[in-house]
Amino acid sequence: MDAAVSPLFTALLGPAFVGLPVPVRALHAAQGLRRYAGDVEVERGIGLLSRLVASATRLPPAGTGPLCVEIDASPDEERWTRFIGGRTMPSRLWRDGDVLCERLGLATFGFRLAVVDGVIEWRVVRVRVFGVSLPARWFTGVGARESAEDGRYRFDVWASLPIAGLLVHYRGALDVD
Repeated sequence: MDAAVSPLFTALLGPAFVGLPVPVRALHAAQGLRRYAGDVEVERGIGLLSRLVASATRLPPAGTGPLCVEIDASPDEERWTRFIGGRTMPSRLWRDGDVLCERLGLATFGFRLAVVDGVIEWRVVRVRVFGVSLPARWFTGVGARESAEDGRYRFDVWASLPIAGLLVHYRGALDVD
């Protein structure tokens, strides 16, 4: 498939994409609007600074329960809306060269993706808040992993910052047909 018309993740991961487990490939290869149901467990930091940053980036509340994710994907971008604990967490993803960019609330993250043993690992390489670049080294505690287990798409997302501590750690699974 030509990278110019490939779905976002297939274009970013190149040949490594075909080695991913079926649920991960299926979630990232589909185009148009899709809805997935699953479950999620969310931990949140308790400090004031942690709560302020989490609010500014629209992170989900603490708890365990059902999850619904809507993904509207085109070759150029994806719009994800996560429905967790009565809250909506929208984000927009797009490609900038070999970096996956994600706008989440007031922050825009740039991630380098790598496939390691059939797992997509997300590593922060740049961050902008209010249009101002911040040192990526401040965000070494931010990342994600995507995998599959028991025929389900699995995710594990974490965000901790110096001084603020844990912002959020959420993990769970989606049923991907």
